Amino acid sequence: MLNPRFDALRDHPFRRLNELVADIVPRTNEAPILLSVGEPQGQPPALLAETLAKNAHLWNRYPPANGTPELRQAIKAWLIRRYGLPDAMIDADKHIVPVPGTREPLFMLGQTVVPERKNGQVPVVLMPSPLYHIYIGAAISSHAELVFLPATRANGFLPDLDAVDPAVLARTALMYVCSPANPQGTIAPLDYLKKAIKLARQYGFLVAVDECYCEIYDKHAPPGALEACRDLGGGLDHVVVLHSLSKRSSAPGLRSGFIAGDAELMARYFLMVSYGGVPLPLPIAAASAALWNDESHVPPTRAVYRANFDLAEKHLGKCPGFFRPEAGMFLWLDVGDGPATAKRLWAEAGIKTLPGAYMARADANGVNPGGPYLRVALVYDSATTDMALQRMARVL
Repeated sequence: MLNPRFDALRDHPFRRLNELVADIVPRTNEAPILLSVGEPQGQPPALLAETLAKNAHLWNRYPPANGTPELRQAIKAWLIRRYGLPDAMIDADKHIVPVPGTREPLFMLGQTVVPERKNGQVPVVLMPSPLYHIYIGAAISSHAELVFLPATRANGFLPDLDAVDPAVLARTALMYVCSPANPQGTIAPLDYLKKAIKLARQYGFLVAVDECYCEIYDKHAPPGALEACRDLGGGLDHVVVLHSLSKRSSAPGLRSGFIAGDAELMARYFLMVSYGGVPLPLPIAAASAALWNDESHVPPTRAVYRANFDLAEKHLGKCPGFFRPEAGMFLWLDVGDGPATAKRLWAEAGIKTLPGAYMARADANGVNPGGPYLRVALVYDSATTDMALQRMARVL
């Protein structure tokens, strides 16, 4: 009765984490602090609530599947500002679809673009390892073969695109790239993005570039895949980028983002939403447009994360496995044994973290590239973060 392929989805990182610490009662009187989930704890700008209130009369209307013209225009204007794109490169009606956060489209891309066969063989979905677990769900649901590309310290935490077998590329239907990377915070250089796009066009697959952390960076704004498209002539074929207000505007509960890119894909995705997706309610679309149009709230948000990484360097900088990420909101901390250290931190300090092994899959040699690591989400205010990192330092 049930599709057995979906049994693999039980290998969910947070399900495994809950099982890991289920029998542990922290031996501390200090309140637990959850550094396991990348959920921004800061308050979103007042503009969000104000715009929702002004548009409350629209809750009784069904929203269009491709968002409102005002929202698509706001997204287009942001892309042009953020990435230095020529105005004519983006058509707000053909190249942009607003989405209820990026988890849904990251998953639904599998059903949208993966065929039953690619060049007469089982299609492949390429993805980094470690990774955001939704990529796995997309591949499983589309009956594709999952091929994991290790992202390790040795390759700068960016999968080696030159190492992918051409025979695998010939079967590839979809490749996920995450920049800035979750969990390592690595920024893919513009040349790396160009290489991924050229491979997608050469071998006829879609490259989906997850750029949801692009506004949370330390020193330098990350380049984007649309910049790479601009430099390659301006075409958007075989490329889609995904963005969200969850991190940029500290609004994960709004469930609002967008996908942009290949016009044929946008048309197909719009059709998918018409059947089984969730269009943005009109008040949320209005609030989203207001947030994309406003830049004033973004630098203060970025400053909070930068201050938290300063605290991490202060308290954990002497740990042998510490490095300061270029972007994002996570520490990718080499502790030797991620699961064992996660248990110890929870037991001795009441600090919950996510073992890196749960975000990765073993390579051809049976080595899990996330095994030695913990992902530590620095999502709280500075006072809470300072307290949490002091407690971690005591244990580590």
